[in-house]
Amino acid sequence: MLRQIAMLLCLVALAGCAARGMVAMAPEATPGTVERIVYVGTTRMADAGRLFANTRSEELDFDAFTVSIPPNRAPGEIAYPKGQPDPGRQFLMRSARLFDHPSAFTAALARDIAARPRGKRAAVVFVHGFNTNFAEGLYRSAQLAHDFGIEGVAVHYSWPSAASPFGYAHDRDSALFARRGFAELLEALIAARPDELLIVAHSMGGLLTMETLRHMALANPGRVAREIDGLILLSPDIDVDVFRAQVRDIDAMPQSVVVFTSQRDRALSLSARLSGQRDRLGNIRNVADVADLNVTVLDVTGFSTGMGHFTAGTSPDLFRLLRDVPTLQQAFDSGAAGRPGLLPGTVITVQNATAVILSPLTALARQ
Repeated sequence: MLRQIAMLLCLVALAGCAARGMVAMAPEATPGTVERIVYVGTTRMADAGRLFANTRSEELDFDAFTVSIPPNRAPGEIAYPKGQPDPGRQFLMRSARLFDHPSAFTAALARDIAARPRGKRAAVVFVHGFNTNFAEGLYRSAQLAHDFGIEGVAVHYSWPSAASPFGYAHDRDSALFARRGFAELLEALIAARPDELLIVAHSMGGLLTMETLRHMALANPGRVAREIDGLILLSPDIDVDVFRAQVRDIDAMPQSVVVFTSQRDRALSLSARLSGQRDRLGNIRNVADVADLNVTVLDVTGFSTGMGHFTAGTSPDLFRLLRDVPTLQQAFDSGAAGRPGLLPGTVITVQNATAVILSPLTALARQ
């Protein structure tokens, strides 16, 4: 117990040193910046300026924000505004559009999707994790879409995290509280008729996502596989047995299920210890732990530094490696065992599951 408390204090100290995200408006369009629209559904309570706090709301708000992404930054890097906004260095907001009804949100999304060329009419939803405020989730959604070169529509589900390193229990409750809101957002997205719908969930957002898909499947068996084309779980903070039970209840899972793991994920190591366990899903040590499930595990331990809890979204070397894959979704759909050249690394297949162990040496070899 003393060791667990010591680890917690160390993690809190590290979290306390990091600058927190805040929303600031870009004064004007700046040459070299990239603007990315992010459609948002949120169960956070709106504050006086119709930005969103960390408190819970029973109502789901629908919005669209244009985010200004600065040039000359490393992939995965986000600089938050401090003092005078600087579009050349910081992520900033350019504009906001607020929708009064889900149908208006769906209509705007459908127009955006239809205006894109064929093959680029996908919707990609990012669900943030523990200890995340509204600005951080919004900017991270824009950053992931930009750095991974996602040409479809970017969507973000912002659930009411306390945005505090001390708020773990609160955030677990909030993730469960936010299931209905996420289901409502998925309904609005499905109604917009994208050619593909992909969910990317980080950390505790993975628990929220799996619980939402479970409820969807129990209400309408087979619907998850029909409506959701891919599911990517980044460092999922989920008990392995709970994940297996969720998959069993969902039954027909999306065609592609990819789990990013790291054995150097310090946040998940602490979560496991506090739960009296060895591992969480996001830091399993052996693909045999999920061998009975039809999933692809991408082990990014070799790229993890610092906290190691969001390696897939912050490592420049890993971004470069994955962006070298001609079509990342095609690699996931084809299966690493059948197309090992698309997912460079050591490939291990155990029963239904496939693991690909990626390494910085592989990244350097492909540059």
